[in-house]
Amino acid sequence: MRSLEEVLAEGIRDIPDYPQPGVLFKDITPLLADHTGFTQVVEALAASGKDDDGNPVVDKVVGIEARGFILAAPVALALGAGFVPVRKQGKLPAATFAESYALEYGEATIEVHQDAFTPGDRVLVIDDVLATGGTVEACLRLIRRCGAEVLGTAVLLELSFLPGRKRLADERVDALVTV
Repeated sequence: MRSLEEVLAEGIRDIPDYPQPGVLFKDITPLLADHTGFTQVVEALAASGKDDDGNPVVDKVVGIEARGFILAAPVALALGAGFVPVRKQGKLPAATFAESYALEYGEATIEVHQDAFTPGDRVLVIDDVLATGGTVEACLRLIRRCGAEVLGTAVLLELSFLPGRKRLADERVDALVTV
């Protein structure tokens, strides 16, 4: 069986100049299409929601729109936990809490249903990429506003040349691969 490092190296391809010139996009679709590799990634991300004996310790797994959904839903199943989507503003049908955050080119807002968590729920956040950390930081604020406890964040890919890790210095963040 291939190692996780091999799976990630083979399954994440670089797309130069997408979505604009000068950007090197990390495309995870080949990884998602590889059942064995995708399974390994889900298991590796789920490890962030287990104790040292391998027992699940989370009640809910949050997926951040959009690629975070793809990873978080199977992680929730693997942990026997519920799945909670955190979406862009205006996409959820019931009453929500919202958090805005700064981007390089403006501002964005994410939301979660107000009843998504029971106070005291233990939560693992999953996303595809940690870049500047703004989206994850806003997501953590939302979870805490709902009265839930954030146990950590796990990402597929961390971009070390951007300040995400530094911005989240007081948080537990696990990355499967750092570039």
